[in-house]
Amino acid sequence: MDLKELRSYQIDLSKKAVEILRDKKIVYLNFSVRTGKTATALETCRLYGAKKVLFLTKKKAITSIQNDYNDFGYTFDLTVINNESLSKVIGNDFDVVIQDEAHGMASFPKPSNKAKEFKARFSRIPLILLSGTMAAESYSQVYHQFYLSAYSPFCQYKNFYAWSKVFTQPTLKYVSYGTVNDYSAAKIDLIDLVIQPYILKFTQENAGFESKVNEKVIYFDSCNKKIIDKLKKDLIVEGKKEVILADTGTKMMSKLHQLESGTVKFESNNSMILDDSKAMFIAEHFKGKKLAIFYYYIEEFHLLQFAFPNHTTSIEEFNTTDKHYIGQQYSSSMGINLSAADCLVFYNFGFSGTNYLQSIDRLTTKDRKENNVYFIYEKGSLTERIHNVVKQKKNFTEAQFKKLI
Repeated sequence: MDLKELRSYQIDLSKKAVEILRDKKIVYLNFSVRTGKTATALETCRLYGAKKVLFLTKKKAITSIQNDYNDFGYTFDLTVINNESLSKVIGNDFDVVIQDEAHGMASFPKPSNKAKEFKARFSRIPLILLSGTMAAESYSQVYHQFYLSAYSPFCQYKNFYAWSKVFTQPTLKYVSYGTVNDYSAAKIDLIDLVIQPYILKFTQENAGFESKVNEKVIYFDSCNKKIIDKLKKDLIVEGKKEVILADTGTKMMSKLHQLESGTVKFESNNSMILDDSKAMFIAEHFKGKKLAIFYYYIEEFHLLQFAFPNHTTSIEEFNTTDKHYIGQQYSSSMGINLSAADCLVFYNFGFSGTNYLQSIDRLTTKDRKENNVYFIYEKGSLTERIHNVVKQKKNFTEAQFKKLI
């Protein structure tokens, strides 16, 4: 079998990356999607002389990474595992650790449990960080990504709070139970001065991509209008066996978001499909097209699998058959290639600006000129308001929701 060859820019970037890795013990590949972060990282490991490499990623990306490893003919020992299974990794005798989608470690002001576990086990091992959205929501997200390594350029700060005194401008934020410190206003120029020697940036434009993402909205009357109106008025809808309760802002936001797409989770934690008209509309409107479809709530998958009986949740099967792909936005938004689809349809989507940016670009390849991405919702709905916020690389919050009601 003929081996794949790296693109010329990937070879050049790998050479630069290995020099940074040798000098700093950390290199951050801040590459746009579809530009070859994985291949560049693997080639960097080869140039580094690594014999044993650990690659931490999302579960759905594992097969793609293993395929790249095989297709390019690498021979070092590679362990690829999803972040949630880190405890299954025996020992820490790796020459390099690659952390894919590093922004997943970026929570602040406190580190996530995943970040703390990584740091406890692998902080002294040379580290390659990968992400196309290093700090989409706030530059304060940078701190805990570098915190993973003992060689962090911020290692003199014992924690985020000490770091924030220098690199952020804290403000007070009002929440339902009072006020909290908001550290999201980071000093971008100052942070960039510190991290620049560790970063390699590369865009689709740099790679010669001419692909364009066309975001298109199809307005469709919301499902469950009577239930939505009653819930807004009374904060509760009681059935014979189940109750929909929206006695807090968070609950109201969540229930309306669910109901507008045809499902609901009751106070008992049971879920139910209440209206399949939106899914059936999509099936009819896009008839004859090979679709990739993103949903948000679990019950929406059960709804979609009936509307699209010829579907799969496997990327491999999707790429080799005529089946539609149905995937949850969060778990499918990173590290997968859906370019076999004629278009991408969002049945529903979440509140995160980062996940939105990651998920709309799943069709892009260097040879594909246009990607059509469709959003289906009612004009003036909560779902539309969420879309208008997340497409600005921001999170939609309860505070923003309260301004609407």
